[in-house]
Order: sequence, then C-alpha cells, then structure tokens
Amino acid sequence: MTFVISLLAFIVAIGVLVTVHEFGHFVTARMLGIRVLRFSVGFGKPLYTWRRREDPTEYVVAALPLGGYVKMLDEREGDVAAADLPFAFNRQPLRKRFAVVIAGPAFNLIFALLAYWAVFMIGVPGIKPVVGDVRSGSIAAAAGFAKEDQIVSVDGEPTPTWETALLRLFEGVMQGGAVPVGVVTPAGVEKTLTLHVDDPRALTEPGKLLDGLGLSQWVPAIPPVLDKIEPGGTAAAAGLQSGDKIISAGGTVVASWQQLVKILQASPGKTLDIVVDRGGRTLALGLPVGIQHTEAGKDIGHIGATVRIPADFGARLRAEQRYNPAVALWHAATRTAGMCWLTLAAAGNMVLGNVSWHNLSGPIDIAQYAGYSAQGGLVPFLMFLAIVSISLGVLNLLPIPLLDGGHVLYYAVELVKGTPVSQQTEIIGQRVGIALLLMLMIFAVYNDLSRLFN
Repeated sequence: MTFVISLLAFIVAIGVLVTVHEFGHFVTARMLGIRVLRFSVGFGKPLYTWRRREDPTEYVVAALPLGGYVKMLDEREGDVAAADLPFAFNRQPLRKRFAVVIAGPAFNLIFALLAYWAVFMIGVPGIKPVVGDVRSGSIAAAAGFAKEDQIVSVDGEPTPTWETALLRLFEGVMQGGAVPVGVVTPAGVEKTLTLHVDDPRALTEPGKLLDGLGLSQWVPAIPPVLDKIEPGGTAAAAGLQSGDKIISAGGTVVASWQQLVKILQASPGKTLDIVVDRGGRTLALGLPVGIQHTEAGKDIGHIGATVRIPADFGARLRAEQRYNPAVALWHAATRTAGMCWLTLAAAGNMVLGNVSWHNLSGPIDIAQYAGYSAQGGLVPFLMFLAIVSISLGVLNLLPIPLLDGGHVLYYAVELVKGTPVSQQTEIIGQRVGIALLLMLMIFAVYNDLSRLFN
C-alpha cells in the first residue's frame, strides 16, 4: 500500500508541477502574441483532444501523466506560411523570447509562494528545536551547548521549529567557518554560541548534520507504564498487564520508558527480575526477554508491549506557525526566497566540493518523500510540492543547454553579438546538455538505490 501511495503521490506531484511550469510558457507566449500550436498535459498518446472556436491551440491530455509540454509555431521545427511568420517564436524580438523562457521557472516559484501562503494560513505544526544529549568532544560541546537548550536563531534568522533550525544549520554549515546560534537555556538565559565548522562536506552528508555536530533532539521522558500487551509475547507470559508501571528491571531503577527500552534491547534471551506497581500494589516478577532480529543482523530484546502515552506528552515541544493572510504572505515570500537561495547555494557548493553529492536525489527518493508527505495530510504535501517546485524552477535556470537557463545563456550571447547563435551551436549544446543531465540522473538514481538498500 505504501508503494502505491508513493507512486500516486509522485505522479500527482510531477504532473502538477511540470504542468504549472509549462503553463507559464504557454500563457506568456499567448499574451505576447506568439502562436501556440499545442498545450499538452502529459506525454505520449493523446487520450483527449479539444480545440476552442477560432483558437489555434490544440489542448491535449496524454497517456503519460509525468508533466507536459508546449509546442509553439517555429520555423526551426517545420515550414511556416508567410502570413503566419509574425506569430512564430523564432521571429520574435529578444525580450519576448526571454520572457517566454523565463516564465516557466517563474510560475514554479509563484506556485511555491502560493503553497507556502496556504500552509502558513492553515497552520504549520512543528516541534520546538530543544537540544537533547550533547556528545562529549563534539563541535556542539566545544561551542557550549547543553541539554534542553532551545535553538531560537541561526545566523540571526529565527528558528521556531526543528525544520527551520535544520535548514538554517545546513545553510550555515555549508559555508564553513563560524556559525552563530542563539539559544535559550532551561533557566531562560539567552546567549549566542558559535559552531566552528572545519569540514562542511562531512557534515552535509545526508542524515549526518545533527550527529556530526554532536547534537540530538530532546524527547521528554515517558513514564514506564504499559499499554497494550501482545498475546503470545513474553510480557504476557510473565503476567504483565495494561496499566502496570515498571519500577525496576534487572536491579536497575527505571525512571522512563526510554530507559526501560535500552535495558530490554540489551538483554535478548535473558530473564530479568522486575518490580511493577499495579494499582498501588508492588509485585516482583520474572520477565523473559524475547529475541528480535534486526535488518542489520543484530539481535535485540523484545517483550511485546507498548507504552501508554500521557495526554499532555510533548506539550512543551509543540509549535505551530499560523498567521493572518497578510503576515502569512510575508512568511511565504521569505520562505520561498530562502529556499531559492539554499537550492542555488547547495548546487554551487556541490560543484565546489563543500557539500556532499550524496544529497542529490532522484525519482525513487522523491517518490518516497511524496508518499510520506501525502500520508501526513494536506499541509505536509503542499510543503513538499513547494520545495520540489522551487527546485524545478531554480535548477531549470542553470546555464545548461536543454534547460531554460541554457536558452537564457544563448540570449545573453545574442545580446552581446547582435545575432542569434547558430543552429549548429544549438545542436552541439543540446548534445552536451543531454550528456550532463544523463550523468546527473545516473548519479541521482545511484544515490537513491544506495539509500534504499542501506
């Protein structure tokens, strides 16, 4: 079922975002008097075609729903009647051709802005960035971080949630050097700590940022009270019941469920003496710990019981970004601009070697994230669409032939020399562009498969 949801979410995401991109080209061309022959949602065999009266454009819904395309009247793609030459794309002045090309990425950024605007009005749930254990000898320890410090800013930018804190930390680490982080201690003292980063590439490996800095996310202690007892599990065999509170296990006083889990996982196949509180009565029991085989090939203890989560658990950590329409629009614009810069900076730093190339994601990874966000509800899926739309818009502006940025590069050359680049130059550029994009796609899929199987 997860695979199906991921696949459907991926198709919807790519279909919507590429269609938005192509619609930008389409509507701008029409506004500037350029004839559009076809606007297709999807590729391949047309499933449905229609044309409005006195409208030269053919509208198509095609079989493969992974995007779309716009076909404009152009002498380079076929014969054009003399009467239609004023409407051909290649006959347009440079400013009009530039506007049509740039409109695709621009519409992706506008879509992201509107998506962020919607989610900031609906409300973005999050978790406050409160620090957990700080590893001794780490970058964070050297900076003076302590348990339960709350990160309130990175390089002067507010960080109301872990999501924003991680983005800001990634951006700061990517540049290397000193990264100022504002924190508030549990006692309410505000101070600025400085992370000194010597090896940004290692810290920007996927999933390595917090661990590399020596930080972790704080999780409040959960009382060690049992909830559901699985039939046939060792907890049931030992006579444990729902509502039992574990006081000690193996001679160790148990203060939290997290502590109990560590004790049990470290004791596969053993029988532990435990003391429980059952409705005010203290009972001593023997608990045989079952064995669970992990994918990593390691055996851990397992008893077949879940924990009872208190109703107010995590209340201290809950954060929500919700604003009125005007303020939400400002935050949406700020987030869109920030993500544009982060995408561009990350791409540039990958080339320079400051950011790991393993951050490059392909279709498998994108599909997985699409599925996760879709299962999370409307707000996570809209935020996912916004991020991918920004990536599509920004990366399309890179000066690589076949991308919109490649055409912008040709137009810049034309502006300098006064005449368009030759068709032969465009053909060579297309071959180079295909080779570059193919190499990037192969590497991205390799990264996807490495993450999938590791």
